[in-house]
Amino acid sequence: MTVEAIGLGKTYGSTRAVDALSFELRPGMVTGFLGPNGAGKSTTMRLMLGLDGGEGRTLWDGKRLVEHDHVTRVVGAHLDAKFFHPSRSARNHLRMLATEASIPSSRIDEVIRLVGLDEVATKRPSGFSLGMGQRLGLAGAILAAPKVLLLDEPANGLDPQSIQWLRDFLRHYAGQGNTVFVSSHLLSEMSLMADHLVVIAAGRLIADESIVDFVARSTRNDVLVRCSDPAALAAALTAEGVVAVAEGPDGLAVQSADTDRVGDVAFRAGVSVRELTRRTASLEDAFLELTNDQQQFRTGDVA
Repeated sequence: MTVEAIGLGKTYGSTRAVDALSFELRPGMVTGFLGPNGAGKSTTMRLMLGLDGGEGRTLWDGKRLVEHDHVTRVVGAHLDAKFFHPSRSARNHLRMLATEASIPSSRIDEVIRLVGLDEVATKRPSGFSLGMGQRLGLAGAILAAPKVLLLDEPANGLDPQSIQWLRDFLRHYAGQGNTVFVSSHLLSEMSLMADHLVVIAAGRLIADESIVDFVARSTRNDVLVRCSDPAALAAALTAEGVVAVAEGPDGLAVQSADTDRVGDVAFRAGVSVRELTRRTASLEDAFLELTNDQQQFRTGDVA
């Protein structure tokens, strides 16, 4: 199912939380939703679901969400790890959610097993840890086997094994032709999970592209060359229109992903090369570089 967010906007007092935001989610892939704290990610998801009033619209296979017969079969959302009645058991919570889509009890038991809540299914979630609350929220989101999943920070509170399970589950879910939209501050995990990225800052779209293309834009992608005469090689590279910055006593960081080109220039300049290594930026490198000026909450410099 294709999801189109069109001109989403929301203002709180004098703060423009989301500003003319448009993007498209496509089936068969996990789309990561990134942005600094306060960027408007949670507000965007609430606008998409119609939980907050605001500007713009979201179309789910060309129709507004309220125009679909069974909303929970269209989209499963998990936006809050504590979104349940504290005195209702985990199984009864899911039973209540199952009513809208006429889901049989066998599916409830199946989902409980899938997310690892077997031993606590009859317990009240008021005593659950954050991680267990996340599992219950995910169980509710996938209960009706929706075509779209919207998950806001679902990995918060999970241990490493559970995070790996979540990553594998979401990739498998998308692989079945479904649409997955997930936000997270765990950038190393997002780099393993997502195929595509939507990145916002101050409520505005700043990137909508594959994760490969996003990382490729970083200036941290370079070539490290250690050589016998860095000054001579730097001059030769400059003459070729290639930027090189000194790094260490005998090294240059060259703004080029082409090690062969750097090696050829060194050969023609008569410079002996001791090391020639392509360095690739991480998703964290690329994200911090792109959003550094958009941070709403800043910390001081480390002394």
